[in-house]
Amino acid sequence: MPYPETTTGFAIKDTKNWSSFTKQELPLKKFEDHDIDIAVSACGVCGSDVHTITGGWGEIPLPLCVGHEIVGTAIRVGPKVKNIKVGDRVGVGAQIHACLECDICKADQENYCPHQVDTYGAEYPDGTVSQGGYSSHVRAHEYFTFKIPEGLSDEVAAPMLCAGITTYSPLVRLGCGPGKKVAVVGLGGLGHFAVMFAAALGAEVTCISHSPDKKEDALKLGASHFVSSKDKNWDEGLKYKFDFILNAADVLLDFDLTQYFGILKINGTFHNVGMPDHSIELKLQDFASTGCYIGTSHIGNRPEMEAMLKLAADKKLHTWYETIDVSADGCKEAVERVKNNDRVRYRFTLTGFDKEFGKRT
Repeated sequence: MPYPETTTGFAIKDTKNWSSFTKQELPLKKFEDHDIDIAVSACGVCGSDVHTITGGWGEIPLPLCVGHEIVGTAIRVGPKVKNIKVGDRVGVGAQIHACLECDICKADQENYCPHQVDTYGAEYPDGTVSQGGYSSHVRAHEYFTFKIPEGLSDEVAAPMLCAGITTYSPLVRLGCGPGKKVAVVGLGGLGHFAVMFAAALGAEVTCISHSPDKKEDALKLGASHFVSSKDKNWDEGLKYKFDFILNAADVLLDFDLTQYFGILKINGTFHNVGMPDHSIELKLQDFASTGCYIGTSHIGNRPEMEAMLKLAADKKLHTWYETIDVSADGCKEAVERVKNNDRVRYRFTLTGFDKEFGKRT
């Protein structure tokens, strides 16, 4: 049956054929009092989608419709929903549910809740698998549904709901602001948000990239300095300079981490938001030169999401994006170009949902 029992989505059926999408009906979880149904109008294409459908992050339930940078219109709200009404333009990121009762959730750390449900590929208690935004509809808990400010278009806002918050959250938790010197490694889908937000928060930003041709982009996004890591001894002159480094690249195997640790201030942090398929080896001795720390993080919490969207609207910060019409061919093009880093500057947003699925009310 079609909506409201199912969503019509573009799903993959085999990780070996990871870019072959089939349009099909997929079950939605039972509608509950705090749920919101959203008619999707835009969905960002995230590197996480590619890591998932290729099997790079492990086994996945199949068939699976990915997409967790979702903007659309609320078309149904549960009787206990407080802040969203039918007709509101709303967004959903990479998390769609949590218990909201444990100490972790009560401390505004719901993005680390042991009972969290990811927006796609996760199992609800009733056994239903969550399905993502390459689809006609999504069903989300109100706590993980956000009003989109008027100043942000669908195409701009969608990629912020995962890539944006994934960089914004660690920036603010690491103290980004006036007087801080921050390095952003990698100017891609994540890195361009990191540069933009770090600069908007008042830090002095240096972009470190393996692509020298991205210097002009980095400066336009707000970086004060650009360093090409292709240059021999690129780290000379940067020793002990940065309060923290935000690594937005997912190719750590290619890094000499001692160079990056060496440009941190004493007790600085090398923080990763790029999540590669591979593991890395570390020697504890490598940390000794600056007494530094290494870490990572998972998206962000609700207060951070609301603050990020407000910052972007107030300061007129816009995603650098290209649109692709949602379809089996459009989804294929988008994920293959992300996988191959084929002319992606810096995010794709799937659009044309009304054309593909019709008006949904």
